[in-house]
Amino acid sequence: MRRRMVSEEEKIFAKNFSIENLPDVPAGLPPHLKLKKNRAASKTQAPVDGIIYSANNVSMGAEDSVKLDNFNENFKVDVISCTETDMEFDMIGIDAAFANAFRRILIAEVPTMAIEKVLIAYNTSVIIDEVLAHRIGLIPIAADPRLFEYISGNDQPNEKNTIVFKLHVKCPERQPRLSVLTDELKWLPNGSEFLKESGGSTSSKPKTYTSFSCSQDSLPEFASNPITPSHLDILIAKLSPGQEIELEAHAVKGIGKTHAKWSPVGTAWYRMLPEVVLRGEVEDENAERLVKACPQNVFDIEDMGNGRKRATVAQSRNCTMCKECIRDHDLVDLVDLRTVKDHFIFKIESTGSLPPDVLFTEAVKILEDKCERVIADLS
Repeated sequence: MRRRMVSEEEKIFAKNFSIENLPDVPAGLPPHLKLKKNRAASKTQAPVDGIIYSANNVSMGAEDSVKLDNFNENFKVDVISCTETDMEFDMIGIDAAFANAFRRILIAEVPTMAIEKVLIAYNTSVIIDEVLAHRIGLIPIAADPRLFEYISGNDQPNEKNTIVFKLHVKCPERQPRLSVLTDELKWLPNGSEFLKESGGSTSSKPKTYTSFSCSQDSLPEFASNPITPSHLDILIAKLSPGQEIELEAHAVKGIGKTHAKWSPVGTAWYRMLPEVVLRGEVEDENAERLVKACPQNVFDIEDMGNGRKRATVAQSRNCTMCKECIRDHDLVDLVDLRTVKDHFIFKIESTGSLPPDVLFTEAVKILEDKCERVIADLS
């Protein structure tokens, strides 16, 4: 295809009549388009998204593409609350793709310790061996995975890659049923006590399922911090009089991508920050109806004197976009429900292996390693 040549007259026209040379044309986006760029509106039927293509507004002098300088200036993390098991924080000035990357890494790629092998010597309970082993495998272990190494199929279990627990419980005769809880899982710092078949070996030293060269409780990282299940009141089984369970459980390092038992979080989720705006004065009867309609107590009533009342937005953050407040035909035009596209409320609930703030720090390191590998491959 032959390319058309641009004449000198066309070049002069384009130069003189560009947006920069027209003083009556406002620079940037008009207010209604700027609102759509930063907010997603929620209507009675479904949410209405705004502009999602970053090059849509370049012709109007509004560049939306992500730049490193803008990111460094706008990105911020605000911690709302943090306990030993739960953490809530705000990620501001970030794209949804990054927030979702952190969520996926927390669920599937941050390593933990979990029970992989269960050696059952005796089990007369009503729970069959396979189900019992599965239940024990899902018990979260309070052990820092950064202190252990991964174990492969060819490695010998040792004090650096394996944690051994023992469970031996018996319900005495003529006694009530016994509940077996996770506090009965006892840590064996010297490794396995079950003897392994030697295959005719004449060695004087009995061979067990692990080969610990030293006791784990002699290591400085475990000397004052014994390894236990994260929660000591999880029910494993119930034994009737005369029933007995004796087993060993071997925990190793892994990630949730392999099996959910290695996932370090119960839940890790995020949502966009809700923004509730009243279009005008909502007074008297409408104010009371609006406050009563919201199940999350987002709205409150302000006394204006002379018996007049006015609705105000008291806790916009509590809004779950249930839209109960705009199902009333008299209120639908008085309330705007929006979400801020670059402001995310993030919640992490740890299973107990590591505190939630440490889990998020480890997720950041994993994402950083991924980026470094991509940069190295591209170069």
